[in-house]
Amino acid sequence: MTQLTLDLGHRTALGAADFLVASSNVDAVTWIDNWPYWPAPALALYGPPGCGKTHLTRVFAGKSGGRLVLGESLADEDLPGLANCGSAIVLDDADRAPAQALLHLYNMLVERGSHLLIASREPPARWKRTLNDLHSRLAAAPAIAVAPPDDSLLGAVLVKLFADRQIRIGDALIPYLVSRMERSFDAARQLVAELDEASLREGRAVTVKLAGAVLQRR
Repeated sequence: MTQLTLDLGHRTALGAADFLVASSNVDAVTWIDNWPYWPAPALALYGPPGCGKTHLTRVFAGKSGGRLVLGESLADEDLPGLANCGSAIVLDDADRAPAQALLHLYNMLVERGSHLLIASREPPARWKRTLNDLHSRLAAAPAIAVAPPDDSLLGAVLVKLFADRQIRIGDALIPYLVSRMERSFDAARQLVAELDEASLREGRAVTVKLAGAVLQRR
């Protein structure tokens, strides 16, 4: 693996790509590290798309052995099996889950001494159109913000994405991209893929000049 020279913490996501720890996500990482010693049955992670919430839910699922469920797929008939599947449930896009099913899941997990990690764009206290009982329970859970990546973290992610594809880059490329791209991990992955494709198609190295052309074509 390429050695990163940026001043960032580093950990390997279980069964996934390397996960980089920075100021934007360190609070969430600390809470995940402290599981199962949480002060409440549930923990909420929230932040904008592409900030790394989904990656963190996968890290937690690997750590806890928990079952990963997408909010929109949560259904009442699945609850008994979910409640008995282990020490934790991880619910991504939790604000899309049917409120009644989520309330029943929460109550069953509490009865069994299990934990619930939820991820959503907004903290549960700001969710609209939810049940009063569910709102009161989730609003009492710690809600930890995951911010968009800062320059250092976004640069480190780009370095790793290029290294994963064995693409050699110059020192000027990363600052050039960071100052011009959308600030999300999804955008970084898409941009590196586009640059790799353009490089192969045109027989050119991945340089600032090529990056400028790719960005201009968007």
